[in-house]
Amino acid sequence: MGSVGAKDVPELLDAHGKRIDGRGLHDLRPLKIEAGVLQRATGSAFVEWGENKVMAAVYGPREVHPRHMQQNTKAVVQCRYNMASFSVDERKRPGLDRRSQEISKVIGEALESVLFVEEFPKTSIGIYIEVLQANAGTRCAGLVAASVALADAGIPMSDLVPAVAVGKIAGKLALDLRKEEDNYGESDVPMALVPRSGRLVLLQMEGHMTRDELKTAMDMGVKGCEKIYEIQKAALRNRYSLGGNGGGEAQ
Repeated sequence: MGSVGAKDVPELLDAHGKRIDGRGLHDLRPLKIEAGVLQRATGSAFVEWGENKVMAAVYGPREVHPRHMQQNTKAVVQCRYNMASFSVDERKRPGLDRRSQEISKVIGEALESVLFVEEFPKTSIGIYIEVLQANAGTRCAGLVAASVALADAGIPMSDLVPAVAVGKIAGKLALDLRKEEDNYGESDVPMALVPRSGRLVLLQMEGHMTRDELKTAMDMGVKGCEKIYEIQKAALRNRYSLGGNGGGEAQ
């Protein structure tokens, strides 16, 4: 990959403080969630978040494969996050790469922390996340979709898990980065929390922020997660209400 000249870097903020897509620094991209989209999965959800399109399916609790992974006191949570080869502009090699394995692990751990896995010993809960179209923030979109899919499956859990990234672009903190902001910004902090307790279950950072910037970024992220949480709940209410279509959407 060649070096990027200054003239090739897009203007991330205009003179009025507006971003490439016209959003303010505290605005989410349009978010739509639909629950129960797959008939053969125990639970499922589809998320359209900006230009991201992500499907999540949950199977189980069911028999563990391979058997040696079985645990006598709790269910095993097996999470698989994958980006389809056609999800990005430059064709991605099919299969799980190192990044996908890392994201699978952190999403699985975040979700396991809210599941009552002790109620299902010697079983497996399979979570499958497929990114069909990507434009930054896919781990957060995958986590949001998987959380709704688990609830749709009726698996007992303490709460839903909303997630969002906060980054620094052109020296300013911004909520919910899109691709250009992620590529050319100074930092990126994906986070996920359990709203009822305020407990963080995922926090990562690429790039650099001062301590004060990180505190402000986390406050922005919490407020963003609260908005996403309401859309997650709306998707599930619509799914199970009389005549509901399974969708929740940002206003």
